Amino acid sequence: MSALAAILDQPLCAFAFCWRLERRDGVTIGLTSHDRMLDIGGLAYRPAPAITPGAVLRDGEGSADLTDIRGGLSSAAISEPDLDAGRWDGARMGLYLTEWTEPGALWLELAQGRLGGIERQDGEYSVTLQGAATLLDRPVAPVTSPTCRARLGDRACRVDMRAHRRVVRIESLAGDVLACAGLEADAYIMGAARWLTGANCGLSQAIVDQDGDTLFLAEPPPFEAAPGTHVLLTEGCDKRLATCASRFANAVNFRGEPFLPGMDLLTRYPGS
Repeated sequence: MSALAAILDQPLCAFAFCWRLERRDGVTIGLTSHDRMLDIGGLAYRPAPAITPGAVLRDGEGSADLTDIRGGLSSAAISEPDLDAGRWDGARMGLYLTEWTEPGALWLELAQGRLGGIERQDGEYSVTLQGAATLLDRPVAPVTSPTCRARLGDRACRVDMRAHRRVVRIESLAGDVLACAGLEADAYIMGAARWLTGANCGLSQAIVDQDGDTLFLAEPPPFEAAPGTHVLLTEGCDKRLATCASRFANAVNFRGEPFLPGMDLLTRYPGS
């Protein structure tokens, strides 16, 4: 008889939900609906009875989709500032069922996915778990475009990004304006800044413009940053063929159709 069958054959079962959350920076925590801590697989699942799952939907092939998760901020590891800063966006989450009398003997996976949009209201939060079914929402074939559809440095682009990243120390930060020293002119427009030290450590932000050694971020960082804070800067690309050829010498991997006539061809009329 299997462990699951043996447990379910008991006259009384002591089930508990277990949540395993792993952020993109590697921070991993465990939460459980039980009122005592459970040690399973070397990870401590701490009590979080206020967190409750929504309906778990399973299809005929066994894949699961969790509609939503609601609860109060009962874990010190999931703080409001971290939620507002986006540290938990895209985190991997697994929902499991175990029996608290023998933690880990029964370890039934109910749902698996990544955290979607997080909403907070009146001290509670609601989050959607994006499962494997969300992959079906992607387009089957790429849509033609005059600009490149690849992301700089990804598998389709193939540009070696080691030559296009550098670690700098910031000189000042005022809102969304970041000042550094010795930057290449216009190299970081549409690039990214990843904070390596300080209160914003681990967060990434888009760079929308550059003026010499001054970078303009898409939005101010969640926390203050003192002069001397380390930031990893990644160059950007405007996704034009001319830029791909002249700056990156990568026209052979350009993923766009710059010479394909667009919809404006239908509105062109001969001049009078």
